[in-house]
Amino acid sequence: MKIAVYTIAKNEEQFVERWAESCKDADYRIILDTGSTDRTVEIARSLGVDVQVKVVDPWRFDNARNSAMEIVPKDADYCVALDMDEVFTDGWREEMEKATTTRPRYEYTWSWNDDGSPGLVYGGDKIHARNGYVWRHPVHEVLSFTELETQEWLGLKIHHHPDHTKSRGQYFPLLELAVSEDPEDDRNAHYLAREYFFHGMNEKAVAEFKRHLALPRALWRPERSASMRYLAKCDNPSEKESWLLRAAAESPDRRESWVELSQLYYDRSDWTSCYSVSSRALRITEKPLEYICDANAWGAVPHDMAAISSYRLGLYDVSVVHATNALDIEPDNARLIKNLEFCVSASIRDKE
Repeated sequence: MKIAVYTIAKNEEQFVERWAESCKDADYRIILDTGSTDRTVEIARSLGVDVQVKVVDPWRFDNARNSAMEIVPKDADYCVALDMDEVFTDGWREEMEKATTTRPRYEYTWSWNDDGSPGLVYGGDKIHARNGYVWRHPVHEVLSFTELETQEWLGLKIHHHPDHTKSRGQYFPLLELAVSEDPEDDRNAHYLAREYFFHGMNEKAVAEFKRHLALPRALWRPERSASMRYLAKCDNPSEKESWLLRAAAESPDRRESWVELSQLYYDRSDWTSCYSVSSRALRITEKPLEYICDANAWGAVPHDMAAISSYRLGLYDVSVVHATNALDIEPDNARLIKNLEFCVSASIRDKE
């Protein structure tokens, strides 16, 4: 089996050595440099990486990635699109040798918590057979297959360690371009609506989220549920509970909507509802490997909501259990420490 690792780069000298070392077991290491003015090309070539230079103008990520893929030798069996700020974990080559399908999947860690533990983890999809694939969309580009696709899960893992100082300003206009080119694409409609929301453009965000939900191709329930949760944040405040209830009904096997509902009921001091929905969230114990997962729903929050609401309902023993669980997740949280003390004291008094 021959494996090619390829990427695009521009002014990535801080990452080149780490990237090259990470994929040193590949048969081919390929960088398409799109116009670096630093030492990216020099360093990469000194490390034995095959570097070619091409300016992509006007800039589009799909055109750049397709140009990089064209450099990959035809005898490669598999290609891995490993970005410059990503690295393999040990043993990746051995896992790749097990591949038998056209599109192996793997565990991808996108972000990290302050304590260094994994934050957002989901299934990666940038490994593909050499032939039959093409990148499309000017940003948030995806691999489109032109032949029969088959998938499998490997034990391979890739970690993302981004440069947070790097501007992502070009993404917004490219995303608007992507939606204008394919208005029926549900994924990009959801992404564009999120960008409007992040930029405080609530009127546009509401319209685009609602358009996303109306698209014939918008069938993936977790993403539909996410659009509803965003609408709860940026649509008419009087509709917040309605949107969250719809989000929970759309994807009842995901924690996020139940946790956001628990926080809404907490704000209203509706302790019965808060306890009910936080308990519903905690019955979901398997975290999906999807980008749509919210770390907040898998941290201390649902236990915290369950602890406070059960305490308020006089269920003191139950509150001790949830307060303990919340503190196990965030052991240095002073508020959670104090909450547990309250719950334990109330439980003791209740038994006297």
